[in-house]
Amino acid sequence: MIAPEQLHHLFQTYGIWTVALIVGLESLGIPLPGEAVLVAASIYASTHDGNIAMVIAAATIGAIVGDNFGYLIGREFGYRLVLKFGSYLGLTEGRIKLGQYLFQQYGSAVVFFGRFFALLRFLAAFLAGVNQLAWRRFLVANALGALVWASIVGISAYTLGRGIHELRGPIATVGVAVALGTIVAITIYLRRHEAELQARAEASLPGPLPGFERHD
Repeated sequence: MIAPEQLHHLFQTYGIWTVALIVGLESLGIPLPGEAVLVAASIYASTHDGNIAMVIAAATIGAIVGDNFGYLIGREFGYRLVLKFGSYLGLTEGRIKLGQYLFQQYGSAVVFFGRFFALLRFLAAFLAGVNQLAWRRFLVANALGALVWASIVGISAYTLGRGIHELRGPIATVGVAVALGTIVAITIYLRRHEAELQARAEASLPGPLPGFERHD
């Protein structure tokens, strides 16, 4: 957690958009404490007659902008790298299609709920791009997720004040544990049903993937 005097200096020097910048960079994939800054900024607003709506707006805008850059990087560069070199890592054409199929089916939920989990917060947008989730679907899910996340975290911290410091540690630990458990459960399910799911993916996305290089 950023020290109060450091946060005060940041706000005095750069304004509330410090929150947007740090949250945006975290959403882009840079390991910065975006949620911690949102919590600290909300507490700061509650103890300095600040405007919590502005804090929430800054965090929401930062999350949307950062995630969209992450999505574009995944779509334009990550996807090309997967197509070209994925076979060396065991990512066959069928598995790449499977990823696209799963994002077609559940991508909006992954993007929306990924905002609430530390391990997924900076990965969901990139993975959505890599797996070619339609941009409009991504944008809607991302914007709603960012707004709901910023509102829940911001208002909770603003209302609870400094008590959130004592709660955030356990909450963050639970969030990480849930994210890890979810990833493990999905991995086990995919391994057990991979052939069936790949057949569904092929039916949904027939034909070869454009640009895919086979290395037999």
